[in-house]
Amino acid sequence: MKKVLIANRGEIAVRIIRACRDYGLKSVAVYADPDMDALFVQLADEAYGLGGSRPAETYLDIQKLIDIARRSGADAVHPGYGFLSERAEFARAVQEAGLTWIGPDPHVIEALGDKVEARRIALSVGAPLVAGTEGPVETAEEVIAFAREHGLPVAIKAAHGGGGRGLKVAWKMEEAAELYHSAVREAEAAFGRGECFLERFLDRPRHIEAQVLADKHGNVLVLGTRDCSLQRRNQKLVEEAPAPFLSDVQRQSIHEAARKICAAAGYSGAGTVEFLLGVDGTISFLEVNTRLQVEHPVTEETTGIDLVVEQFRIAEGKALEVLETPAPRGHSIEFRINAEDPGRGFLPTPGAITRFDPPSGPGVRLDTGVVSGSTVPGTFDSLMAKLIVTGATRQQALARARRALAEFTIDGVATVLPFHRAAMESPDFTGEDGFRVHTRWIETDFAEPLASATRPDPLPDASLIRTHVEIDGKRHELAIPAVLLSGLGGLAGPAPAGSASTKAEDPASITAPISGTLQAFKVEDGASVEPGDLIAVMEAMKMETQVRASHAGRVRFKAEAGAYLQAGHEIARYDA
Repeated sequence: MKKVLIANRGEIAVRIIRACRDYGLKSVAVYADPDMDALFVQLADEAYGLGGSRPAETYLDIQKLIDIARRSGADAVHPGYGFLSERAEFARAVQEAGLTWIGPDPHVIEALGDKVEARRIALSVGAPLVAGTEGPVETAEEVIAFAREHGLPVAIKAAHGGGGRGLKVAWKMEEAAELYHSAVREAEAAFGRGECFLERFLDRPRHIEAQVLADKHGNVLVLGTRDCSLQRRNQKLVEEAPAPFLSDVQRQSIHEAARKICAAAGYSGAGTVEFLLGVDGTISFLEVNTRLQVEHPVTEETTGIDLVVEQFRIAEGKALEVLETPAPRGHSIEFRINAEDPGRGFLPTPGAITRFDPPSGPGVRLDTGVVSGSTVPGTFDSLMAKLIVTGATRQQALARARRALAEFTIDGVATVLPFHRAAMESPDFTGEDGFRVHTRWIETDFAEPLASATRPDPLPDASLIRTHVEIDGKRHELAIPAVLLSGLGGLAGPAPAGSASTKAEDPASITAPISGTLQAFKVEDGASVEPGDLIAVMEAMKMETQVRASHAGRVRFKAEAGAYLQAGHEIARYDA
């Protein structure tokens, strides 16, 4: 390999670019219109526009990515995480184009990406598993029937998903139907397929995972465990390695199951085998993520192994140099720094970063995709950066984490930093009287009141206006930021939908809680609603947000489904 196209954006694109430099490879970035001036675009050796603003027309467009790889002379493709990283058809298209795919073989992605088939593989090697359906379900009634047979809660899981997308947990019978439909919508939006299957969900479980490296010579190496229990909406916020408060028997069981599952599947590359650990000690296989994980740095810090460089080596056909699970050197904790407002239920808050002042000092690592002046688009994931803190012991790592979080300053957008600071003071997490964090701890046990952040100003139109110019008789495409043309007699096109806002204090107004796409109304125009009724569903940064009635009344629509709206824009009004 000599030149790698990175089919991703943001923080992970920066991470891969730096690994390319360390390994002596050239890097090629691709970017959507809102990312034209992003940090990863500036750092790459070359950068090519994808010609669009939304995921489907940019980072999810396989043909565009292959065409750019050919134009740039790239001979390999790294998918990062999210987007197309677990899509077998992308891996296959890369290989059919004569390029090196930096990841597991397409048939392995298909087998392990199909969660039903992954369960079968796990069963075949004796991995621990809870009750689940043999295949995808087709109706909400099947969810209710499964819950009646096996009991609540029930996990509704995208059969072809991962990373918490398309995963809903029904705790009450009356919410099962809507959660099933929500899981299908999220799965279709994130992965292009909406099939979902069911599993009995362990109450108050911890989320434990094992990092695996496997080469093309049959060697499978488990690098240790991580705890990723601190989550909101099934999305991880804090991860640490090694997973604390496990018995030797539990740790060995997880290591062995991860190794056997990957060996049976013929895995190669970096991957993660995930498990749930119940309060009663029950361990249950969850899924295999056939890609690099967001939380991979904590494993790098505690093993000294660069996982991205290892991905390069394995893709080139080289054998693993380490074959035994290394003893962890110290303890590492990662904090995802998302543009979300924990005071408003972790609502995404896209906007412009006016100040980005990260910490430093002993034991501090920062993997970031932003700097002061960067923008956080509403069309992509809310992750801006990752703060990784390492100490000789968990206690030292916690002390350094408190110091680093206190130093971290970000202005312009709301962030999860206030939550992280509060969590590091919680006895449930620090574990003096036992580790009591579980995957729904934030929703059920976290009681620290957090103030709502000031909503960021709406982002300017980030689209590019494309035209053509002739230079020396040759036609060239020219792309100009729309914001530069905003005062030139409408050349920039229409203003983005939902640029107006409504004062939140108007009790008759139902407003967008986030800047994002109004996916669908869940009631008819003019319908009567009761407090708590679901009125609409919005989507931003790959996450669904429900809009519910604050009081009884008859609602009239003031926006159209499919429109992109700024936070505070009026969706509907109560009749007088």
